[in-house]
Formats: sequence, C-alpha cells, structure tokens
Amino acid sequence: MAWRYFGDARSTLVAPQLLLLQVAHPVVGAGVADHSAFRAAPWPRLVRTLLSLSTVVYGGQRAATEEARRLVRVHAPMKGTDSSGRPYRALDPEAYHWVHATLVKGPVDAQRLFCRGMTQGEVEEYYREMRDVGRVWGLKDRHLPPDWAAFSAYYDDMVDNRLEDNRSVRDVLDELTHPAKPFRRLPGPLWRPFAAVAAHYALLVTVGTLPPRLRERLGLGWDPGRERSLRRFALAVRVLMTLVPPPLRIGVSLGIAHWATHRPGIDPAARRPLGAW
Repeated sequence: MAWRYFGDARSTLVAPQLLLLQVAHPVVGAGVADHSAFRAAPWPRLVRTLLSLSTVVYGGQRAATEEARRLVRVHAPMKGTDSSGRPYRALDPEAYHWVHATLVKGPVDAQRLFCRGMTQGEVEEYYREMRDVGRVWGLKDRHLPPDWAAFSAYYDDMVDNRLEDNRSVRDVLDELTHPAKPFRRLPGPLWRPFAAVAAHYALLVTVGTLPPRLRERLGLGWDPGRERSLRRFALAVRVLMTLVPPPLRIGVSLGIAHWATHRPGIDPAARRPLGAW
C-alpha cells in the first residue's frame, strides 16, 4: 500500500500543504528559517526532498537506510533559539515524528480528494507500512502510534495544540503566491502565465485541505465559492487520472528513486532492484 499510494502523482498535489503543516511546528519552522535555503532556492530544495523521499520508499532497504543516516547527519548540527527565545534542535523527537506524520497523512488525504479514497483495510495496511518507514528514519516505537485510530488522535492533538503561525509559514505562503522561476534563464514572459495558474491551484489545494481550525489560526480565508472551485479541480484530476494505468501513477517516483540509487558516485553495493526489501 505504501508503494501504491505514497508516490502516486496525486499525492504531489498536496505536497505544499505538507510543507506548510511541517513548518507550522515551532521546531521545524525555526530550523527552516535559520538553516534552510528554501527561500533563496526553493526548486533545488524541492528536488532534494523528492530524491530523499523516493529513495526511502522506493529505493530498497540498503539505500533507504543509508539515506536515513545521511538525514540524521545533516540535521544533527541544526540547533538554535527561535524568535520567541525557545531553544530548539532539528532532531527533536516530537518534531521529527511530526514531519513523518504529515507524510503519512498526505497521501490518504490526496486519495480521498482526488480519487475514491482508500478503504479502511487499505488505510490500516498503509499505516503499518509507513510505521516501518518511520523506523527506517530512526523513530522509535514509542513515537509511533500503534494503529490508524491512535495516529489520527495524535495528529488532531498536534494540530490543535502545537502548530502555530511563524516566519517559515509566511515564507511558504509567499512562495506559493509568487513561485520562483525553476531556471534563471527561463524568460519571465513565458514563466509568468504558467506561474499564475500554478499559484492559483497550489494555494487552492493547500488552503482548502488544511484542517479548518489551523486554517483559521493562520488567518487564511475560505468560503463556499473556493470550496466549489476545489471540488471542480479535484473532479478534473480524478477524471484525468482514470486515463493513467495504476503502475504509471508512481512512475515518476520510481524513476527518481532509480536515478538516486544508480547515479555516478553511488556505491554499487547500495544498489538493489527497486522495491527489494
């Protein structure tokens, strides 16, 4: 189930929402504000994230373990004090688990919005497999709720009691509103019309799929007209995706994982057929 749904093309449509949820955690938000190049170079940051996630889920056990270790090494030095004077460290277990939790929930929400949704049995199996992904990332069993019901309760509690507005949240919203060019040499007149359309739908999906109570806390407006627009867009995606055979829906993720594990400079011993666990 994790293979089938995590890298589904429809899951990428909620990726900005996941980023917004992640940086709304005070530790993640402070770490991104102080140590990330997201604002200066959002596209390279996006590419690195896709490489990392696809490697962990689709790259095989050896490659996934090595990538998880790399992430720990990269994040270990990231410490500091946030704008409210609170000390933080990037490997704080609560923050690390919250990032994992958003990645667990996102594909479930995407399937519910852009497809028929997962059955209860599929959700339970998917969650069991994503718990294994969490273990690869270094999370302990005590940090991982035992089943979907417990996970949902944990998720709701985090939204209600831990997430907040901060500078990184505003940076993400600003980038979604005014997307940077992916390439410096791309002519502005060519990019601007595409950017306007992309910004409209990215904001529509991101704001529309946020938990309503968090949306209100962040002061993000929503009304019946926007809700109807989101439903129309979701229907269009649903219809178009029926034309794509299921194996091809994860084709991009498989391709990224293959490149990440076979590009020059990668230890051949780490290479395995895609999905070999």
